[in-house]
Amino acid sequence: MATRSAGRITRTLTPAFQISARHKSSMVSAEGCPVLHGTEANAVVKDYSQVPGPRPIPLLGNTWRFIPFVGDYRIEEVDKVSLRLHRQYGNIVKISGLLGRPDMVFLYDADEIEKVFRNEELMPHRPSMPSLNYYKHKLRKDFFGDDAGVIAVHGENWYKFRTKVQQPMLQPRVSRLYVEPISNTADEFISRVREIRDSKLEVPADFLNEIHKWSLESIARVALDVRLGCLDGSKMQTETQELIDAVNTFFKNVGVLELKVPFWKLFSTPTWNKYINALDKITNISMKHISSRLEELTKDSKVEVNEKSSLVQRVLALDPSNPKIAAILALDLFLVGIDTTSAAVASILYQLSTNGEKQEKLKEEIDRVFPGSNDEITYQKLEEMSYLKACIKETLRMRPVVIGNGRCMTQDTVICGYNIPKGVQVVFQHYVISNSDRYFSEPEKFLPERWLKSSKENHHPFAALPFGYGRRMCLGRRFADLEIQTIITKMIQAFKIEYHHEELEYRIHPMYMPDGPLRFKCIDR
Repeated sequence: MATRSAGRITRTLTPAFQISARHKSSMVSAEGCPVLHGTEANAVVKDYSQVPGPRPIPLLGNTWRFIPFVGDYRIEEVDKVSLRLHRQYGNIVKISGLLGRPDMVFLYDADEIEKVFRNEELMPHRPSMPSLNYYKHKLRKDFFGDDAGVIAVHGENWYKFRTKVQQPMLQPRVSRLYVEPISNTADEFISRVREIRDSKLEVPADFLNEIHKWSLESIARVALDVRLGCLDGSKMQTETQELIDAVNTFFKNVGVLELKVPFWKLFSTPTWNKYINALDKITNISMKHISSRLEELTKDSKVEVNEKSSLVQRVLALDPSNPKIAAILALDLFLVGIDTTSAAVASILYQLSTNGEKQEKLKEEIDRVFPGSNDEITYQKLEEMSYLKACIKETLRMRPVVIGNGRCMTQDTVICGYNIPKGVQVVFQHYVISNSDRYFSEPEKFLPERWLKSSKENHHPFAALPFGYGRRMCLGRRFADLEIQTIITKMIQAFKIEYHHEELEYRIHPMYMPDGPLRFKCIDR
């Protein structure tokens, strides 16, 4: 691996899942592999070579398919590629011969996905991200060390870190304490929308960037209890926009580095340099705020925690001798929390703006739960809003922000009747599954009602998993849910949102979301 440099970083500092009754315990095949498909013990297990999929070519394998102008797999249209592979090959598809990375097996069967999740070990491995792994564990090892967070980290180091931070991150009683700062940030966003509308009451073409600002401000309030001023046009600092741009650059280039010919492993390509510069900028700017906050919190010998404490303060109180744990947790939140939450909110607003009758039904629920115009949002009131949650679930079913996740097999495993070897990356194709009429009636329609208790439609619990599942489920899910529910409530309470331009396609750049200007018309209610 060639040595690379790109800016110095400032240094600163559960029980196993039960198998459901209908799936019984895993069996062992004649080859000694765990059998997850629930067939009879004497079932014939097919060899890995028999898994269907596109044929690799000599030297370039299947990587050539992702090369521009040569291949027919476009990274920004992986959703369409996945659909095509499913139609052509069935419920399990092998993508082999990927230069510089393990084979991928695409899985399109919710039953099989459930069995993999239910049988996962104490320290499951997500499919690796070689570029981010190299950044954290090689290029910037002097900064991250053994406490490199939960993103692109596996094994014992991941397990130890997650164990130290999961109490404040995953307990419902903790997340509900942050309703007030999240609500206040949402109010600032509403004011910002009113400020940037034009004479036609439309927001500007770069409205997504405004949503990014809201997301960043929300993370800063929750993680650090600081105000960055992202939603104050007169006070917003240049480096705040630089942070948002760097996060976008990171996500935009990670797919290129992972799926195209990995020349970056041999020499510093322009894409690699942009990627590393973006990661360095994210780390430097984020750590500036994180370090400042930690310095304030560690002035006293004892770190006190109360209802108003930030996440960093809560983690620090659990282990005051190791402030780096709190710092890296906050850094991971800045790295992956901005674009993901923003994309979800943008997509939900787009669906509501193009499905007016659903939006008005949501407004009726909001008026019932919040009869007074100045009623404060509380966790209890959000819990009453079943239709709000249904609108969010339905959007993320149709257009999941991340179209798939998966596991890297840590032992030979039988899936769909095939022996999948250790080291293969099994990718759960949630976008295709959740848009299949095999699992949802009229999947092409935006029907939040399907998620209400009164609905007669039964859903497979693993057919739509926007936040993942199991031990490596999204660590910030509870806070993302709270942020999304609050901002959508505030937006629909304040505005009737319309969209009067050409229909937007969805593409992956960098998250799966509407491709084009989000020129919403926001009419005061």
